[in-house]
Amino acid sequence: MEKRTVLKNKTYLYMTEFFAGMSVMAVELGASRLLAPYFSSSQIVWTIIIGTIMIAMALGNIYGGRAADKNPDPDRLYRRMIVAAVWIGAIPLAGKYVILGISAVLIFSVNQYFLIWAAFAACMVVFVFPLFLLGTVTPSLVKYTVDSLDESGKTVGTLGAANTIGSILGTFLPTFVTIPAVGTSITFLIFGGILLLLALIYFISSRRVTAGAAAGAVLFLLCCLFGWSDSFAFWEDDLTYEGESVYNYLQVREDDKSVILSTNVLFGVQSILKKSGELTGMYYDYAMLAPFMAGVNDRENMDMLILGMGTGTYALQCQRYFDNIYVEGVEIDEKITFLAREYFELPEDIRVTTYDGRAFLNACDKKYDVIMVDAYQDITIPFQMSSVEFFTLVKEHLTEGGVMVVNMNMRGTREGNINQYLADTISAVFRDVYTVDVTGSTNRELFASDAGDMMAVLESNISRQPEGELADLMERISGRLTVYEPGNYLMTDDK
Repeated sequence: MEKRTVLKNKTYLYMTEFFAGMSVMAVELGASRLLAPYFSSSQIVWTIIIGTIMIAMALGNIYGGRAADKNPDPDRLYRRMIVAAVWIGAIPLAGKYVILGISAVLIFSVNQYFLIWAAFAACMVVFVFPLFLLGTVTPSLVKYTVDSLDESGKTVGTLGAANTIGSILGTFLPTFVTIPAVGTSITFLIFGGILLLLALIYFISSRRVTAGAAAGAVLFLLCCLFGWSDSFAFWEDDLTYEGESVYNYLQVREDDKSVILSTNVLFGVQSILKKSGELTGMYYDYAMLAPFMAGVNDRENMDMLILGMGTGTYALQCQRYFDNIYVEGVEIDEKITFLAREYFELPEDIRVTTYDGRAFLNACDKKYDVIMVDAYQDITIPFQMSSVEFFTLVKEHLTEGGVMVVNMNMRGTREGNINQYLADTISAVFRDVYTVDVTGSTNRELFASDAGDMMAVLESNISRQPEGELADLMERISGRLTVYEPGNYLMTDDK
């Protein structure tokens, strides 16, 4: 095998391994962000992404090794890298259309486990081929770098180290640098461009620039020109804001009546501001029962904590209707808090701590009269805020007579559904648990306390609320509260 000029120094081969490893991880993390608005960012989706990528890499390893043994020509490897680079560069341009097309086909043909099948099909179509090609890099480079069996272990070890170090950087850079700064689309283009540049340097230094290499460069430039947009909701032309943070895809839309935030989904409402100041007509209104259960009209002052502050819909409602409530919130995504101040009229005097809800409770000694747990969005349930240990921690931060209210989505009737697990888990910690379904939605509100007289306090406080929209609504909702009869579906930190 004749070595090309650039390959006579093994450093270039190690660089190829380094950047290939980096690009694989960057594409994996980019895949999670590309799929999140369509399928959520749940553990199910992450499992599918990781599994399909591992399949692609394994097949690439097998093919790359056999191809290198059969025809040890470096040109073949770097041609594959150009194809991979162009494919990765095309993902921002075509990926979202492919994902929606797959979803449209499967939604009419799959009755069960639509999310699993749709996410798996999307990963197979969009991501498997370029990562299969990148999977051929390592076995090919082993063929080009091992000169003698005496140093084969050292050489393979160095290649492995280069790949691992590249993978480490490819893990951190997209999450903390490129995606928050320039978005998912440009992140794909950056790492695809690195692969293309590596391949072009090889061909130029070898004076073997082919029509295929030139065509690949032109196609990649076209992808850069037309695929740089970070818009996932490409059919929307009037969004107030669309962007990404370290944690979420974020979308703000506004009309004459309201401002709405959606996170990690193209549709749906995570937070809302009613410009008229009226009640939302959503689960936030039902959660207003919690202050009454905690005796808001009996207290001079009441402290409320919201875990999962969002843009402050619940906080603003409580402050609007009660002048004796001090509200503070915890929100893990600092960008959401920025949007809350910018678009949702969240005042500066409402304190928001940028932190994980459970970690905040671990570090906080203060007790509250009401704790609202609103950290569950679409099908994404933070496991660390769903266990017996977590709800025990919440209970320890409640005052005597304090009440926890939990917003649960996707209520179902099947045995062992997620809300049954949550309610059973909460019932293992709190003495009294009541639930009420939110009309016109899939939400269910759960109220829990150890006070023993929660319902009596509720009735007394509603009766002393000034007549009006809130009092009438509380009267109607309280009549629909149901005592929860617990089962044995428990979630712990271990399981």
